[in-house]
Amino acid sequence: MAGFGLPNFGQLTEAFKKAKEIQQNAQKLQDELESMEIEGKSDDEMIKVWISGNQVPLKVEVNEKISNSSKEEIEKNILEAIKNAHETSTSTMKERMNDLTGGLNLNLPGLDNNDS
Repeated sequence: MAGFGLPNFGQLTEAFKKAKEIQQNAQKLQDELESMEIEGKSDDEMIKVWISGNQVPLKVEVNEKISNSSKEEIEKNILEAIKNAHETSTSTMKERMNDLTGGLNLNLPGLDNNDS
């Protein structure tokens, strides 16, 4: 049978074991990401936001002194804080997934493997 280009049984068994291990570790990673609190802040630190490793918004902190700022400045600060938290969360998720899969390119939805 090996002459037909099929992998030998040992290789196939090992591949299934590895897939099952990745699946189990993926659930642990999902739980870990869910419990993370990743902070993002505006450049002047007037706005801070926290999101989970799964990018769920958790909380916002606003410095009292921001009330002296213009509406545009406040909006800019909020956007900066959100972008920074999202960037950190995304890179953390990619790093953890890469560790989990041993660098296998799995083309997972939401994770552009070309960014790594």
